[in-house]
Amino acid sequence: MLNGKVGIVTGGSRGLGLQLVESLLAQGARVAALARPSADLDALAARENANLAAIPCDIRDSAQVDAAVAAVIQRFGRLDFLINNAAIFHPFKLEDSTPEQVQLHVGINLLGPIWCIRAAIPHLRATRGQILSISSESVRMPFPYLSLYAATKGGLEVLSAALREELREDGIRVTLLRSGSISGSTGNKDWDPAVAEKFFATIVRTGHAAFTGDFATPESMAKAVISVLNLPSDVNVDFLEVRAAKAAGPDSLAKVIPPATSPPA
Repeated sequence: MLNGKVGIVTGGSRGLGLQLVESLLAQGARVAALARPSADLDALAARENANLAAIPCDIRDSAQVDAAVAAVIQRFGRLDFLINNAAIFHPFKLEDSTPEQVQLHVGINLLGPIWCIRAAIPHLRATRGQILSISSESVRMPFPYLSLYAATKGGLEVLSAALREELREDGIRVTLLRSGSISGSTGNKDWDPAVAEKFFATIVRTGHAAFTGDFATPESMAKAVISVLNLPSDVNVDFLEVRAAKAAGPDSLAKVIPPATSPPA
């Protein structure tokens, strides 16, 4: 159990992030959910739970991150773990990308964790805490149309490997969890339907859809994260790849296809 431990979950207002917040609270942890302003974050903030703090924060902005971490310390008095969960993945060919798309992906997926880790280190040093960053199976088998997403996650993996040694003498443990596809994701809600249809047709043709298999549940992925956080302090999981055990079925892609599109034949 994580009774009394204090943690930050980025992207904590929906999807896997929200499930992580729920699961951590059930473990007795005190949790700060960081996310950009939204109705989902407002709903979290409206809860009457002394162990939960919902903090508006755009992790692309280092000043906002510094202020959010300071607010967590003021509210809970300490920090024991940071979960870098927030991410964005929109399918597009790099040659067709806009500067805004590139900046958004790099800002959220790579700069965001950098700012969060930088702000958290002094507090994690005091508690000999943990940093857990969530990557993607796209690093092992980069998907077409998700080349930039895979590149940002690859950068996060290298960053984690280097920080593991950089922070080891401080007693801060660093874990990289490479995640497979998860059901219930909201990351596809802003996808361009026409591009999404081309993306799904392509990954079926290239074998990437079969590679990813069926989709794991957010509840199962949260259990994997919590198992790492619950380890004794004298051991660390450097790298953990958690993917769906079940092979892809005919309806697997329908779980992530935006409503305006249809599964490829």
